[in-house]
Amino acid sequence: MAKATGIGGSFFKARDPEALQAWYVEHLGLPQEEDGAVVFHWAGEANGATVWAPFPEETDYFGDNRSMVNFRVDDLDGLRDHLRAIGAEVDDLTQEHPFGRFGWAYDPEGNRFEMWEPS
Repeated sequence: MAKATGIGGSFFKARDPEALQAWYVEHLGLPQEEDGAVVFHWAGEANGATVWAPFPEETDYFGDNRSMVNFRVDDLDGLRDHLRAIGAEVDDLTQEHPFGRFGWAYDPEGNRFEMWEPS
């Protein structure tokens, strides 16, 4: 299955953080550790990692903003096909740049996320 291989960002608010995290783990293949945290360990870095987590809707950590997460993916077209097959809203737009291809989709709560397949 095509999957996310890393994250360029961040945290975001969710009405049901646990259910939303479970959706991402199942349908994007995010790596969930035994303690429940989603952590991407950096290849070649002894202690490098990126932590990803939905926060409760009530948090003021982000002010009034919601963030758009950028996922590094191994197969943009394959992942978009999978998301469409499970009924997710997927933007048909693809942007091509010298450093990779970009596409967008929405999770079950309507959060837009970006997928980046490096060149």
